[in-house]
Amino acid sequence: MKALINLLFEARILKEIPRSGFHFLGSGGESVAEHAYMTTFIGCVLAHMQPDVDQLKLLQMCLIHDLSEARCGDLNYVQKKYVVADEGKAMADLTKNVPFGGIIEGLFEEFRAGETLEAQLAHDADQLSLVLELKALRDLGYDGPESWLPHVIARLKTRIGEDLARQVLKTASDAWWFEEKDCDKS
Repeated sequence: MKALINLLFEARILKEIPRSGFHFLGSGGESVAEHAYMTTFIGCVLAHMQPDVDQLKLLQMCLIHDLSEARCGDLNYVQKKYVVADEGKAMADLTKNVPFGGIIEGLFEEFRAGETLEAQLAHDADQLSLVLELKALRDLGYDGPESWLPHVIARLKTRIGEDLARQVLKTASDAWWFEEKDCDKS
């Protein structure tokens, strides 16, 4: 039980670790845990759009894809030029005493390899999370996201991911609210 509780506390620390790329953007921000939530939610949407996918595997990959950052931190692209985080070792260490640690580690390695449909969709969910953040910031009038969006979109691996990204760019981030405000009339 102690290993499981330690794993839970380690996952919890992701709420306190900021995603570092937003510093370069000059606006926005989120914790690694907030990002993992959004990635997992997008993964859930993708799982329903792709009926032949192993939904549980996809959602688990989305949930744990950045778990190693509890030990390594969130290195941005500039930092990765100079610092190499051993995420595989971090994941092995944080799961070594957990009864199902091998499963978590296997999912993490499958995600990193990016060869299965589930891994590719989880990767796209990760990127689409950033696309949504950048689009919301752009809609608020920030200029930085405009130059970032093409690079993030170019990293998408699936047709579904590309289709969703195109629709995100066409949709105002507050459109859902304006469409729903007519419901207030009673």
